[in-house]
Amino acid sequence: MGNAERLHILEPLFNEVSQQNSGAMDLTSKWHIKYLFFFNLGLGLVFLSGFFHVNKNILFWRISAEFVTSRTSCRAKTNVMFLKTHKTASSTILNILFRFTEKHNLTIALPAGQLVHLGYPETFMTSFVEEFQTTGQNYNIMCNHLRFNHLEVQKVMAENTFYFSILRNPVSQLESSYVYYKDAAPAFRMSKDVNEYLTSPMDYYHKGNYKENIYAKNNMWFDFGYDNNAEDNESYIQVVLEEIEQNFHLILIADYFDESMILLKHTLCWDLDDVIYFKLNSRSKDTVQTLTPESKERVKVWCSLDWKLYLHFNQSFWKRIQETMGLEELEKEVNHLRARQKELMETCLSDQKPVEKTRIKDKALMPFQSGAANILSYNLNQDLDNMSLRPCQKMVMPELQYMSYLYALQHPHKKGKQLGFPSFLNSFRENKSSPSRNHTL
Repeated sequence: MGNAERLHILEPLFNEVSQQNSGAMDLTSKWHIKYLFFFNLGLGLVFLSGFFHVNKNILFWRISAEFVTSRTSCRAKTNVMFLKTHKTASSTILNILFRFTEKHNLTIALPAGQLVHLGYPETFMTSFVEEFQTTGQNYNIMCNHLRFNHLEVQKVMAENTFYFSILRNPVSQLESSYVYYKDAAPAFRMSKDVNEYLTSPMDYYHKGNYKENIYAKNNMWFDFGYDNNAEDNESYIQVVLEEIEQNFHLILIADYFDESMILLKHTLCWDLDDVIYFKLNSRSKDTVQTLTPESKERVKVWCSLDWKLYLHFNQSFWKRIQETMGLEELEKEVNHLRARQKELMETCLSDQKPVEKTRIKDKALMPFQSGAANILSYNLNQDLDNMSLRPCQKMVMPELQYMSYLYALQHPHKKGKQLGFPSFLNSFRENKSSPSRNHTL
């Protein structure tokens, strides 16, 4: 974008200010000020346009026209509750929300004491949030794993909080759960592979172990606070769907993740960099189990509550897309997001893709490993300066480490989370003289 275009974008902002102060100056004075404003702005932009090409690390300082125009039409929502469902790309969204929390110096509802979840799989209670019982304050952000309980969540969050969640096709979601929770869920542990499990799930699944077997049947239904062993009754399902629609402003679809990020950006009135991501908590392809066609159909029956939940909100998702921007605009913005993501990967990552756990050089970036899954992470470029190192680190920081880091910042008088991972806290506290806005996306 040329300087003339930049000036054209900013001119309405100046005119609005000029109109508000029209009584305080005559036309000649306003003309002189306007001339000086654009002359100085033009010089500044010329200088900055050259400066911005000096170093690829300046990517983190870039202010686009999109940033300027987006703020004129709506205000970014900063009170947000995300229901983090399991095996739905929700860890990537968690990272997005953690970074947004830091960028805007927001408060976040974090697990109390040594908890790493907000009481999951117990139904959420306010006592699961650090210091809420003593301070009773409302938080801006809530996004750690919990089993949804609207009445209790409302006590913790501000009245104008935006609620959203994400769903995934139950066929791929169950396969992912099987591998990740192979050692945790008795129903999975007793079967050889996911196809054997789905051939006769009742041979392995017992309702009495529901807290241990929640990942083995209708796990997303359970996360929303409902009985994952409930009968597939049409009237019951309709009541639940309507209740979810009342409680949540938006339900995203993991199978269309980039499209979901664009819709989220529009709905929350955020900037593109607020929803840029590197995929987190993904696993190596060699740990993915191939479901037979018969197994895929069996998932839809075995997890029928999740299946109907997914079908309903997949339809509402695309309806929301059409109402918000349409498919043509969506495609343009998705391409823009992917181009920006590629740009940041070239800056941040040495491999420009996730690597297996044995190849992770910085052990502080090692994600939690579970079941038969080989959870991937990233190696950062070695030549990053401080201005880019910290935002790059935060984009790839695993869930538990980032949560622990935010906990230490927000509750410095409390004992830190004992997770057994190397801590980022000391490295992030170095170079305190640098403005925090230079270290966040």
